[in-house]
Amino acid sequence: QSRFVESGGGLGNAGGSLRLSCVVSCRTFSRWNMGCFRQGLGKEREFVAAIHRNGGTAYSDSVKGRFAISRDNAKNTVYLQMNSLKPEDTAIYYCAADGSSLLSRNPDKYNDWGQGTQVTVSS
Repeated sequence: QSRFVESGGGLGNAGGSLRLSCVVSCRTFSRWNMGCFRQGLGKEREFVAAIHRNGGTAYSDSVKGRFAISRDNAKNTVYLQMNSLKPEDTAIYYCAADGSSLLSRNPDKYNDWGQGTQVTVSS
């Protein structure tokens, strides 16, 4: 059974918004860096955003200014607010956990993954 429960995906309109949530079942959530990645059909998995355990964030150039990642350690939850959606945002979105000290954009650095949630943006 996965330790991650991802929700909030679905169908959105171009220019609209969606918010993804990822709840992690563990007692050490506050110690982890959390990343969000996506994989479009026929494409490689790519970095979207990440949040360090101290709250620092990083974004890919393709979503900077449109997406915002946040976390609520009391709820063991990380959020990805997606605004100004574009059809090219269509993908399966994954949350992932990394226990290292530095915030990474490399999916190989993340050792625990959610099952993914589909986001489809219509034009």
